[in-house]
Amino acid sequence: MNKITRILAALLTGCVLLTGCGNSGESSTSDSGTSSDTSVSDNTSSGDADTQQPELGPYDGANIYIEDNTFKLAGEEVWLTGMNVPWQKWDDFGGGYNADYWQDVFAMMNEKGFNSCRIWINCSGNNGVEIDERGNVSGATEKHWQDLDSLFTLAAENEIYIMATLMSFDHFKDENYKHTRWRAMVQDTEKIDSYIENYVIPFCKRYDSNDYVWSIDLINEPDWVHENAECGQISWDCLGDYFARACAAIHENTDDMLVTIGFGMIKYNSAKHEGDYSSDKFLQSRYDNENAFIDFTSVHYYDWQYQWFSCPFVATAEEFGIDISKPRVVGECSHEGIKVSRKDVKPIEDCYEWAYNNGWNGVMAWTDRDLFSSNDGKEQWACVQLAGERMTAILNGTYTPAEESEAA
Repeated sequence: MNKITRILAALLTGCVLLTGCGNSGESSTSDSGTSSDTSVSDNTSSGDADTQQPELGPYDGANIYIEDNTFKLAGEEVWLTGMNVPWQKWDDFGGGYNADYWQDVFAMMNEKGFNSCRIWINCSGNNGVEIDERGNVSGATEKHWQDLDSLFTLAAENEIYIMATLMSFDHFKDENYKHTRWRAMVQDTEKIDSYIENYVIPFCKRYDSNDYVWSIDLINEPDWVHENAECGQISWDCLGDYFARACAAIHENTDDMLVTIGFGMIKYNSAKHEGDYSSDKFLQSRYDNENAFIDFTSVHYYDWQYQWFSCPFVATAEEFGIDISKPRVVGECSHEGIKVSRKDVKPIEDCYEWAYNNGWNGVMAWTDRDLFSSNDGKEQWACVQLAGERMTAILNGTYTPAEESEAA
């Protein structure tokens, strides 16, 4: 039992159960995206999700919070030994959700020392969330909520903290048959408000009592929505309108959920480069509300970026360009680690250790295939689990570096 598990066990044992705007890399893409089931459920939509809140009693009171610029749980610092399991099939929640698969994934993660997981709650926006042709959001399907109820309960039972990614640049891609709806939504503050009022806030209220839903990632890699013609090349001002309003709503409608934005590259996530579009200053310039801020920074890194921006596994957070006034995690990176040069080769377990020793607060390596039935998924897991094992030993004080072991 690792340190985090021991803390959680002690904590849970002692808990009392309480019933607008006018007008790519290797990461985060799915080979199955265009062939996935894009049908919308006929189930009744439910914007008032908070009125159907599941009874999650035991999972309230185990929240991760921020103190002294670190993540903490019950007064002890928590390092996020995490991974991405963004989907099983693509558009799972309100689509082809398989509870048995997720139970097995969470149990396997817990066994190997992982405490956190990033999951795409919506992959393409083609099902689950109800959005009309003009970009107005009215709620979500009942199946979407039921699938998430199951997912988050399984996560809590296995002591895995979920970073819930609400949307992706994929929503805006030409190949997505609802892309015009999502582009219309994000370029009109009234439509943004419909998404927040009828989906984001109900999500928050429904799952606020499950502290294993510890954070919300507003969008996966908005960089491509801004840069790529196939995603609409939408302005940062419009995207900032969504970021700011959503941040404020999450802070105002939950007790302790944290919020971040999963930028694809440091280029748009740092004042050192082309501007930090998650900064308090930028967000509050788009929405005059003191609650319009992210709680921690989440950056993505793949080796194609190295020639321009360096790498978070060979540079401290400050050197890499991150605002170190907030906790910071590497929200995505290759399961293979880094291979940018002979000098900078690091397997993924070394990357986690390096980040731990150099001011980062967590790492979440990327997987994007079924971890049991897919050969690619099995290979990804075989790599990533080494990071979980390494961090378990480090956090438990039982790790001996190879060079020290050889010297002994």
